[in-house]
Amino acid sequence: MLRLDRPEVAAKQARLLELLKTHSFQEREVVLSSGLSSNFYIDCKQVTLSAEGATLVGALFHEMIEELAPEAVAVGGLTMGADPLATATSIHSFAAGHARAAFLVRKEPKGHGTNQWVEDTKLPAGSKVVILEDVITTGASTLKAIERTRLAGFEVVCAVGLVDRLEGGREAVEAQTPLHTLFTRRNFLPDK
Repeated sequence: MLRLDRPEVAAKQARLLELLKTHSFQEREVVLSSGLSSNFYIDCKQVTLSAEGATLVGALFHEMIEELAPEAVAVGGLTMGADPLATATSIHSFAAGHARAAFLVRKEPKGHGTNQWVEDTKLPAGSKVVILEDVITTGASTLKAIERTRLAGFEVVCAVGLVDRLEGGREAVEAQTPLHTLFTRRNFLPDK
């Protein structure tokens, strides 16, 4: 888990949580992408696509990866949720002097050319990578990204996410690779 003993990291994490609570979190009945019903929704893209949110995510994910998987050379995940996360993290890693490429995992194979599932910058086979996710519910999206990334020839060293809804996804993902998140449902609904 991210060390919070450094004031600048704790301040960024607190600000990101404030943005997510203000712009992404809603208590209402919804059907999630997993098909499950829920009484709350966290639309992280409302924050990860903003300049401030992307900057905070890039910095925090970079810090986490430096601690958890410094050997990783790339970050990515299933399109669309992971796209802004991978871009922000890659840009921040370059600015911090430890550049990591971004890659995207398609939901369907490319319909022409190579029919590939993973878009990357010609990473060599065996490259160590980190899977990124915005919200983990059942873990299905993360597991799909892990599977397709491995099939593309890369070594998944861990997964990093914004929010764990605490609905079984962590256990499913951790059966495949370690998972670390910045927040859980309890950060948004403390009594649940």
